[in-house]
Amino acid sequence: MLSSSNQDIPSKYIHPFTDFGFKKIFGEEANKDLLIDFLNQLLPIKDQIKTLNYKTTEHLPNNITDRKAVFDLYCENEKGEKFIVELQRMRQRYFKDRSIYYSTFPIQEQAIKGNIERQAWDYQLKSVYVISLMDFSFDNHFDLLRHVKLMETSTKEIFYEKLTYVYLEMPKFKKNENELVTHFDKWLYLLNNLNSFLEQPKVFQEAIFRRVFKIAEYTGLMKEDKKLYHDSLKTYRDYMNTLDYLQEESFNDGFKKGNKEGLEEGKKTKAIEVAKNALKMGLSKEQVSKLSGLSIEEVATLSI
Repeated sequence: MLSSSNQDIPSKYIHPFTDFGFKKIFGEEANKDLLIDFLNQLLPIKDQIKTLNYKTTEHLPNNITDRKAVFDLYCENEKGEKFIVELQRMRQRYFKDRSIYYSTFPIQEQAIKGNIERQAWDYQLKSVYVISLMDFSFDNHFDLLRHVKLMETSTKEIFYEKLTYVYLEMPKFKKNENELVTHFDKWLYLLNNLNSFLEQPKVFQEAIFRRVFKIAEYTGLMKEDKKLYHDSLKTYRDYMNTLDYLQEESFNDGFKKGNKEGLEEGKKTKAIEVAKNALKMGLSKEQVSKLSGLSIEEVATLSI
């Protein structure tokens, strides 16, 4: 954990797991070749992307009583296939549910609008990919990269090819610089360590990586972007510090009670405390939900 005296001193390169850093590297029109290159490391050969267009990241439900979704990045490739790319900083209680819910928006938006009698639709859909880049370990499963599809349980055959969930657990990547072999290895090592580099390591000779370092250099940011980055970095550090505190205090509370119920009770109590403090800081209900692990409905009851 950084001391308060060092927290205002920026690293040479921006942190890619901040909102600003993630979108600066992957979410700008001029840099979308970086996103294409990175996503192609996560996808099988048959699903490789040639071009991408950014789409609006805010999606409203058809029913006004339903919850909207705001994606980190939302793109469409040359075949009309949809890609939701989400950066997840911490474990969420209903993380799988959230992934499934997000996938419903690019599915529903493919329905033909207007007079259905004049414009018949046979329900043919384009593929949808929900890609979660996680700054935490999902579980004790060994693989750091997983592709999930609908499967017929008796034959173990893929039931539907056009819906794919990709989960990338960054903490499970443990290679050092001298162990990097593939292009994929280099991407993961870069993202895990970018903000700690003092110089560009020699292993990153490819043009795509040289561009990442140029884009991510703090001194190259405009004055307005530096302000946005500092705000984003502060939020990220608050997330991490609060998460450390929550885990430590939850464990202590549970240990004192000496049973599983006590541990869960301690986690819930601290989650509520974290949520209340985050609401006082002015964070949105969605941000507070991500930070605390509480559902948005639970957060809403605290803000009344």
